Amino acid sequence: MSQTVVCIAESINIMGKRTGQAMRDRNPGPIQEMAKEETELGADYLDLNIGPAKKDGPDLAAWIVKVVEEVVDTPISLDTTNPEAMIAGIKASKNPSRVLMNSISAQPERMEKLIPFAAEVGCDVVALLWGPEGMPRDANERAAMAVDLIMALNEAGIPNEKIWVDPIGTPITLGADQILEGLNFLAMLPDIAPGCKSTIGLSNVSNGVPHHLRCYLDRVYLMMLMKYNIYSAILNIYDKELVEIAKGKHPDWVKLVHDMMDGDEPDPSKLSPKELEIYKTARVLLGKTIFSESWLEL
Repeated sequence: MSQTVVCIAESINIMGKRTGQAMRDRNPGPIQEMAKEETELGADYLDLNIGPAKKDGPDLAAWIVKVVEEVVDTPISLDTTNPEAMIAGIKASKNPSRVLMNSISAQPERMEKLIPFAAEVGCDVVALLWGPEGMPRDANERAAMAVDLIMALNEAGIPNEKIWVDPIGTPITLGADQILEGLNFLAMLPDIAPGCKSTIGLSNVSNGVPHHLRCYLDRVYLMMLMKYNIYSAILNIYDKELVEIAKGKHPDWVKLVHDMMDGDEPDPSKLSPKELEIYKTARVLLGKTIFSESWLEL
């Protein structure tokens, strides 16, 4: 049985071309249309990202949850940095315990407001490894932050099985170091937090890269994460090949990437064009080739 990854569709986003203005105008049409499309394309969850929503967050969150639940039965991941909006949105759901809270970070003000509420409604939570000083610098700092955050969740009555840990994916344009530290942390996660799930904002890795090249990075990064049994990923559900990888349809490609991660470099002259594309991209993400926008042509 090939490994599979839970697909959280990312496109209903306040920054999105189709859905951003619809959110601001409270126009349900484009949002409901996309919710149905994403479900048909294989989404296991729909991420509703309303951003900071400082002006009218609670109203927007409650509205969008109701609008989406009117047309699909796919579980929702509510994505906002506004604690009041998070609470209002989850309360507005037909089934609050089924909503994924995305996210609780290791920042005192968010923990104080959201942990008791999550415990009360019984929903799953994303534990985002972002603290008062920002992002952890390496795998060990991620582990220390994860332990503190999970302990706080456990103390409130939220078991590990309801916690989805997000080590934070970073853009390859900033270099491969943080990408590798995130992978190192995922290797540690089963030991430090047995039973916890894992998740990642997959598209972060290709943020800032020209649109036509993003899919190559996203696909290979997902294969790398699968080596450490990534449970779920917030991803571009419109990328058919990416979804096929998540659904376990290309085990040979995954094996190629995992072999490279173990130091088993293939002979590039013996690879097919598709394998060569994967090989070149994996070398960039592993820090063996310096990233440039022409990495596939080198």
